[in-house]
Amino acid sequence: MFDPGLMDMILRLRGRGVSDNNILKAFEITPRKLFVGEQHYMEAYEEKLLPIDCGQTLSEPLTIARMSQALDVDPDHKILEIGTGSGYHAAILSRLCKRVYSIERYKQLTEQCEALFRKLEIPNIVVRHGDGRHGWKGQAPFDRVLVTAGLKSVPAKLLDQLAPKGRLVAVVNDELMRFDKARTKVSETAIFKLTIPMIEAGKSKAL
Repeated sequence: MFDPGLMDMILRLRGRGVSDNNILKAFEITPRKLFVGEQHYMEAYEEKLLPIDCGQTLSEPLTIARMSQALDVDPDHKILEIGTGSGYHAAILSRLCKRVYSIERYKQLTEQCEALFRKLEIPNIVVRHGDGRHGWKGQAPFDRVLVTAGLKSVPAKLLDQLAPKGRLVAVVNDELMRFDKARTKVSETAIFKLTIPMIEAGKSKAL
């Protein structure tokens, strides 16, 4: 079914520098409005931060697209996502790679995402409730690591869990950064200024 809001979003992303056709296709086949509450359906495709449960937010489409493009994902990649949130970014990445492992600090969001992924028949996402700053040692190494919340510094455990030639993308001190691993050395590259909500410590026990 044709969705004019979705098509407007795709055209807007392309016009603002998102040139990877695989990413644009992933956005096209993953309806953003399914990842927000019904009260936000009308604004789901607008370029704005949207509230979700547990006091969290869903990032703007352009932010998600740019971070995905910075990852430079291949179809055989295994990705670790820190901060599942609504599940939308994980769903986008799942269209681009072999498997996504995602960690969410709020149990309520973890369970919601698991149910939504089953409903949407997205089989290649595994979600776990936990503290993402420690990574997922049992599934390491990862070809790509994405941190969806802002950081003051990148936890060493996340860099340690990168595969050789792996890449981590995160917003560090309001700068979108790329960390590339070559054997035991990690180089870092600043991409552009970007402000997103900061990561929270630990895992929530209340929600």
